[in-house]
Amino acid sequence: MVAVIGVPVAPSTVTPTAGAPASTAAPPRSRGRVRRDGPPVRFWRGVVLGLAGLYFLGPVLVAFWFTVDGADGPSLAAYTRIFTAAGFVDSMTSSLLLGLISVAITLALMVPTMLLVHLRLPRARPYVEVFSLLPLVIPPVALVVGVRGVLGWGNGSEFVEVSAVFTALQDKSLPLVLALMYVVIALPFTYRSLDAGLRGSKVTVLVEAALNLGARWPTVLWRVVLPALRTSLLNAGFLAFALVMGEYTIAKILIFPTFPVWLAQSGATDGQLQVALALLSLAVTWALLLIVVAVAGRTRKAKP
Repeated sequence: MVAVIGVPVAPSTVTPTAGAPASTAAPPRSRGRVRRDGPPVRFWRGVVLGLAGLYFLGPVLVAFWFTVDGADGPSLAAYTRIFTAAGFVDSMTSSLLLGLISVAITLALMVPTMLLVHLRLPRARPYVEVFSLLPLVIPPVALVVGVRGVLGWGNGSEFVEVSAVFTALQDKSLPLVLALMYVVIALPFTYRSLDAGLRGSKVTVLVEAALNLGARWPTVLWRVVLPALRTSLLNAGFLAFALVMGEYTIAKILIFPTFPVWLAQSGATDGQLQVALALLSLAVTWALLLIVVAVAGRTRKAKP
């Protein structure tokens, strides 16, 4: 090593040693607006939520005040007249039974079909989707006209058995023909809900594992598929049931006394009773929706 003696060293060329602390320079201050780190301002969020709540709850509160506004002050007489109104019990019972039957038929038809398409026949998925979405394209009036033609043919059939079946389908106390039509109308909503559930869950892996362990298809459907699709089944059932409880056009044209038809007819004689029934239906619908949301939340928390 050659040492150079007598040569001055410039201060700028001196490098710090490994043990010496590096000099830290203060960061330059920005001359513009200083951005503060912290929770965002929630003022406008509260304003928007307040306006949305007023928009949705305002008409409900006004309708409730209309039902309790009496000549001698606020009164709940409109709600006490609900169960004693003529035709309420029969129409409500018929609609509830039709809703349950429609939900059962829809799930019994679509769950095995969607599972078969998802596991074994993926190429048939576009065709099933098109057939399931057709009720959104066909107007309900056109569907009713076609159904009336079929019912007229069945009533005038020469075979006694066929005529008896069509007569049973048109029973005024429980018109099963409406349940069949409601199944067709609910197909788009059921398909979307089940398809989202099958895509978002690991049903394929679970089914293959169950089959490899020797389980049969009824056991696989009951113990594997249904628990995995609990949220989707609840959503599909809720949508189908809400559709039945609010459908008016088909029942009105076919002259069946369901709850929506009776509700529309009762307004001609008692306006307060009609609004009270509408609020009651809204409360029941919201209660079912909250139950579905609560069950879905528990299902998500239970997943690892």
